[in-house]
Amino acid sequence: MKKSSFVAMILGTVSCIFFALGMCMAMLPEWNAFRPGVIIGCVGLLFTLITVIVWRKMEHKSPVKITGKAILTIVIGILGALALGVGMSFVMVWGNLIPGIIIGLAGIVLLLCLIPICKGLK
Repeated sequence: MKKSSFVAMILGTVSCIFFALGMCMAMLPEWNAFRPGVIIGCVGLLFTLITVIVWRKMEHKSPVKITGKAILTIVIGILGALALGVGMSFVMVWGNLIPGIIIGLAGIVLLLCLIPICKGLK
């Protein structure tokens, strides 16, 4: 394993732990720790940004260029993940089977649209 991959793995793990713990603190009312949870979740997101910057620097890659295609890809990914999650919540939490399946399938289709956007069609 290359040193850059190892460093990225450690930093990524730390960032995921902070983010997951922060979201648990924010979303579980039994813990009564909404504000500290949001802060710890943001620290996790900051570690994720640091991970990307450090890994790209160790791999001698150029910084990420923000283009219209990159922004579109991010927006479609976020919308697809949210739609899939909302569909799952409709089915599993609220018991609305048909609307949940429809919303979840729309999320899956959005996420599948990322493949031709990222890789292109040949």
